[in-house]
Amino acid sequence: MAFYPMDPNVQGDCGPNVCAVQKLIGTNKKYFTNCKQWYQRKICGKSTVISYECCPGYEKVPGEKGCPAALPLSNLYETLGVVGSTTTQLYTDRTEKLRPEMEGPGSFTIFAPSNEAWASLSAEVLDSLVSNVNIELLNALRYHMVNRRVLTDELKHGMALTSMYQNSDIKIHHYPNGIVTVNCARLLKADHHATNGVVHLIDRVISTISNNIQQIIEIEDTFETLRAAVAASGLNTLLEGDGQFTLLAPTNEAFEKIPAATLNRILGDPEALRDLLNNHIMKSAMCAEAIVAGLSVETLQGTTLDVGCSGDMLTINGKAIISNKDILATNGVIHYIDELLIPDSAKTLLELAAESDVSTAIDLFKQAGLSTHLSGNEQLTLLAPLNSVFKDGSPRVDARMKSLLRNHMVKDQLASKYLYHGQTLDTLGGKKLRVFVYRNSLCIENSCIAAHDKRGRYGTLFTMDRVLTPPMGTVMDVLKGDNRFRMLVAAIQSAGLTEMLNREGVYTVFAPTDEAFQAMPPGELNKLLGNAKELASILKYHIGDEILVSGGVEALVRLKSLQGDKLEVSSKNNVVSVNKEPVAEADIMATNGVVYAISSVLQPPANRPQERGDELADSALEIFKQASAFSRAAHTSVKLAPVYQRLLERMKH
Repeated sequence: MAFYPMDPNVQGDCGPNVCAVQKLIGTNKKYFTNCKQWYQRKICGKSTVISYECCPGYEKVPGEKGCPAALPLSNLYETLGVVGSTTTQLYTDRTEKLRPEMEGPGSFTIFAPSNEAWASLSAEVLDSLVSNVNIELLNALRYHMVNRRVLTDELKHGMALTSMYQNSDIKIHHYPNGIVTVNCARLLKADHHATNGVVHLIDRVISTISNNIQQIIEIEDTFETLRAAVAASGLNTLLEGDGQFTLLAPTNEAFEKIPAATLNRILGDPEALRDLLNNHIMKSAMCAEAIVAGLSVETLQGTTLDVGCSGDMLTINGKAIISNKDILATNGVIHYIDELLIPDSAKTLLELAAESDVSTAIDLFKQAGLSTHLSGNEQLTLLAPLNSVFKDGSPRVDARMKSLLRNHMVKDQLASKYLYHGQTLDTLGGKKLRVFVYRNSLCIENSCIAAHDKRGRYGTLFTMDRVLTPPMGTVMDVLKGDNRFRMLVAAIQSAGLTEMLNREGVYTVFAPTDEAFQAMPPGELNKLLGNAKELASILKYHIGDEILVSGGVEALVRLKSLQGDKLEVSSKNNVVSVNKEPVAEADIMATNGVVYAISSVLQPPANRPQERGDELADSALEIFKQASAFSRAAHTSVKLAPVYQRLLERMKH
């Protein structure tokens, strides 16, 4: 990563040629910040402090601000000491050939490990290098060199540079956050120019890459189960081919952590197995040093993994499950993980439900003897109510409940995004359920979908906001079967609306209870019941011309009634109201509609006292306007008399 000179507006009094550095508190790690990282002030969740250093090629002058003095260019060998890679200088001296080359003519690039990088090598590796300086050490140093000058603006993501050791490739990755890696070593200080090339300081000693991902899987004992799984899935061709992938490679231990039955099921199902493995493969190479904060990465399966870090540990979906990182291959990078990442598409309905807030419902399905439907290869969609639905306790699983639960299982694997208004769904219990699509909700009968689908291998889980109640007859059947509506049923029959409410249709019926009728003044009630035409009009005002379940009610919905005027249906704090009157019971489902029990008889706007007063006032205002216009035209008070007389007559009525 290149140094970034400070913006004059940010730099303040730092002076010229000063670069900003983010230092990780409590460590020696430094990040030469760019605009994308500047305001985060954190690396892997740990706080950083901002300090300032001279930009490459400049130095301080006593008594002057900033770094005003330009350093004279030196050769590559001397520049190694300037950038803090004196150990590289030392090892260069031990070889017979390399120092003269670094001091001589030419144009080279060297990715020089920092002193700390050399010190972090194991004693075994260091001994093997220094014991044979003119072969092992020389080859190792030449692998860090390129036979031309390469600046950071040339370092593109996924490119390969040809090294000076047997033309072996060096893998470059330049990430969106500005970090550049060289064989997964982070670029610390970049673009230190020399007379015969350029020096980039990196944070580790890099080594040659000879095996592809598949070959590494084949030679590592800890990948025995993974090796068998890859062979069975046919993904070995992909993992030995061209590309730049990241494999989150499950160890044997990771496979052992899941139940044997689950593992055997997946290993025996080619499609589920392929989905499982694809969920561990990212579409591009991702080195650990590139992760300084959380980001979402897409897998070959199409799922998204949340990749992050916590201190020195990498995390996947918030878990520190990476046990070994940055194993480089010719076609990508491998990170060992000790926990399987099973995608939804490889899970049964029971496994999907185990990760959702529907455990109470699942217990009910199990008690009803329906577990085999949730763990087999049957194409189903499970409508599972949230745990919060049962906050008052679980119902007893009797014959009626078993039947109801079977009607929460739809005979197909659905996706909610493809459902449409008016669609019917067949259940295992033999019922047909209707789909209702509203502006901000998607409902199946009285129950609405409360979370995103979870689509498994054979089944899909819909998380629902309440227990579903299938329709049990027409609107008239519902009303006749409920003793609260005896007077309403008689009124409907008297008004000649029975046939309408028995036939196919889409109605929302706000049904006044017997108490609602009895609360009316006796004279008004008798008058209403004695006038079939007026009674029919009033009753039609209680019937909406579409099905509106409570889950589809937003702050306010204006529902057109069969009488012609609109009903105002609203919802606040989970209480549904119609014309501002709270509903006593919502969502009594019928085959041709939905019934709401209400505690008052609704009056159309024209029948309400306030509405009549408003109309009278409007009429008076209109007549007054006519009178005023007439007055201006006639300029006489005599001619106004008939107009005012008419106004008075209208107001009397």
